[in-house]
Amino acid sequence: MTWLQSIIIAIVEGITEFLPISSTGHMILSSAIMGIAHDEFVKLYEVCIQLGAILSVVVLYWRRFFDFSKLRFYVKLIVAFIPSAIFGVLFSSKIDALLESPTTVAIAFIAGGIVLLFIDRVFSQHQVEDMEAVKYPRAFFIGCFQVLAMIPGVSRSAATIIGGMQQKLSRKLAAEFSFFLAVPTMIAATVKKLWDFKEAGFSFQPGQLPMLFIGNLVAFLVALLAIRSFIRFLQRHDFRVFGVYRILAGAVILVLIWKGIIH
Repeated sequence: MTWLQSIIIAIVEGITEFLPISSTGHMILSSAIMGIAHDEFVKLYEVCIQLGAILSVVVLYWRRFFDFSKLRFYVKLIVAFIPSAIFGVLFSSKIDALLESPTTVAIAFIAGGIVLLFIDRVFSQHQVEDMEAVKYPRAFFIGCFQVLAMIPGVSRSAATIIGGMQQKLSRKLAAEFSFFLAVPTMIAATVKKLWDFKEAGFSFQPGQLPMLFIGNLVAFLVALLAIRSFIRFLQRHDFRVFGVYRILAGAVILVLIWKGIIH
């Protein structure tokens, strides 16, 4: 992977991390289109730069994250994180195998797109408008939806937003809870990926650590803009445009696989 390719992937990550269109799926496809070999460093890179994008949430919502008088906020995030933590430990090898499959991404794109076309009609009753009203069972249930995002192409953002809306959260609050939950999730995923990389006997080659640092920085800066734009969009529009995009993107990917352009 060249420096230019790494920056392109980081930009893709920053744009797509908080949109319900799957950042992991878009990075896998970007790598496939650019012909990047999916070696161990690339796999590590595609996980770790998500942390850079996620940290933009801490900056934009720093008042909430560092308001230690509201400990229940942190407990809710821990409760919601538990399902992903368990599944991540139990099925990490199978998840890694799926990360190399553009076909899985395409199918997940289309399936998720169909769901997004109808989500606003199905979950039209929004009773919860404030984080204080999100009780622990609701937080846990949303965390169960996040487990679905371990399938590349599903989208962690889409899964948790759908879970939030199923639990009667407004679109805006469901999106914000999804952002907050991403912080412990991606910190844990990054630490585990780095640990597995080291335990497997791999080491960073010259230039790879600076590349990882710059990738995180680029993803962070791009995500700062993406979050604000997404929240403004949700206050005025529904999810149908993302559903249409996912279905079209999934169909294009299947055609490219059929033509042998990506594998």
